Parts: sequence; C-alpha cells; structure tokens
Amino acid sequence: MTILQLTPGLRRLTAPNPSPMTLHGTNTFLIGETDIAVIDPGPQSEPHLQAILDAVGPGQRITCILVTHSHLDHSPLARPLATATGAPVLAAGPSDWGRSPRMQALATEGLIGGGEGVDAAFNPDRLLADGEIVEGDGWRIEAIHTPGHMANHLAFAWNRAVFVGDLVMAWATSLISPPDGDLTAFRKSLRRLIARDDRIHYPAHGEAIIDPSARCQQLLDHRDGREAQILKALANGPATPSALTRRIYTDVDPRLLPMAERNVLAHLIDLVERNLAEPVDTLSATGPFRAP
Repeated sequence: MTILQLTPGLRRLTAPNPSPMTLHGTNTFLIGETDIAVIDPGPQSEPHLQAILDAVGPGQRITCILVTHSHLDHSPLARPLATATGAPVLAAGPSDWGRSPRMQALATEGLIGGGEGVDAAFNPDRLLADGEIVEGDGWRIEAIHTPGHMANHLAFAWNRAVFVGDLVMAWATSLISPPDGDLTAFRKSLRRLIARDDRIHYPAHGEAIIDPSARCQQLLDHRDGREAQILKALANGPATPSALTRRIYTDVDPRLLPMAERNVLAHLIDLVERNLAEPVDTLSATGPFRAP
C-alpha cells in the first residue's frame, strides 16, 4: 500500500475500499515526525491496519487517533489501532451524538429512515469540544465541529490546512441523510469554513482542494440550486421525496438515486423548518410534501 508524503510532517494512505460513495477509498492521514496523530483510520481492514502500523518508523509512535465522524468507512479501525498502539480515540461523540432537537425528535418518531453506513458501535475514549486543541511533539491540531454530513462530524485544522472528512470533497457533493445528516447544519458548517480562509482542504475521499473557500461556495450554490428545483416542483402540486428525486436528478448514476433521495428529504425538512414547505400528512421519508 502506497504511502504518499504530501508535505513535511504529513503523509497519506488510502484504504482499499473503493466504491461510488468513497471514490478510491478512505484517506488516512498521519501528522508528525515523532509523535504521530492518525486522522480517520478507516474501515475494518486488516491490510490497512497493518499499513498504518508499518508507516510508523523507528523513534516514532502513534499518540492519538482522531476520527472525523463515525461512518463505517471512517471509524471501525479506530479501536483495533488503539489496541495495537495504546493511543486514545478522540472524536466529538458516539454516533447518536449532536443531533439538533428537531432531528432527534424525527429519529424518535422513526418515520424518516436514515442510518446508512453508521458505525453504531463507535465509542471514543475522549470527547473533543469545538475549538479544543490536541498537541504532540511538533504539531498542534484544532478540532472544529462541522455537522451536516453527520451530527458528530469534526474537521481538524493544522498549519492552515483542514482535514474536512466528508463535508467537502472535490469530486462529489456530500450525502446528507437525516436524522444524522442535517442540511441546515451543513450550510452553517460550509460558511464557517469559508470564514476561516485556510490554504488547503484534505478530504477523506479524493484529492486535496487547493481553493477551499471557492469549493465551499460552490457546494452552497449547488444546494441553493437543488432547493430552487424542489420549490419549483412543489409549486406544481404535492410530491413525495421519491417523485421529486426522479424529476430532479436526471443526470446521475442510477446507483446513486437512493442517496439522492435522502438529500431531497434533507432539503424538504429544511424547507419545513423555514415554512417554505409542509408535509401533506405526517412528515416521513415516503409521504408527500406541498407548498404551504
């Protein structure tokens, strides 16, 4: 497995889990020359675990394991890596942590589905608060709470670079699947990253983003465009998330339509919160919505 030296003190390994949702696989980042911070150890994979351990040379040790969020392509290897190295697992919280009151209520009602790819067993050793600093020999990393793709999503800032997990990618837009995905929070997190004006973003899938503020703005504009399409469709009469998806997503790989439908549901929940749409009956993943 290839280890890429991206900059002094920063290396990248890619897990062997390619798919339409992960591109080439999950990127695992190693920061440091003596003390090593591992960001996103990745999916359950013995070869990838061994590759991470093999990347630790003489005089080096893994001192912390940072997890951006607890999806199955990011967090399951954290515990085996912690067991092998003695390093603690640091994250915002377990998989049900951080939902807004509205999303928690929808989750409790059980009518909106969701939970795709969630690592239900994930349990960090230490919780990281927004703005908390993690330090090692020669490095300093700031945790940034960036919910949207998932409620417990963190980004990690180091040397004006930000490891953005699944919030920002160059090759695709993020899946936002309620109740863990939250479009209102997603937009807020993107605006927060734009205000930071960092020099580069390192996503968990795909290559680095060298104009991060511009890419974040593109993603906001894309969501605004989808919202306009949904509102236009609802102006013609009530429609379900499934019907809206088929009407709007006419140019995507059919394999991705179930994920697109989850994004449409996220938009509809956001529109309901802003009184721009309403469920015809009870809000659910399959029921129709209409313009108010």
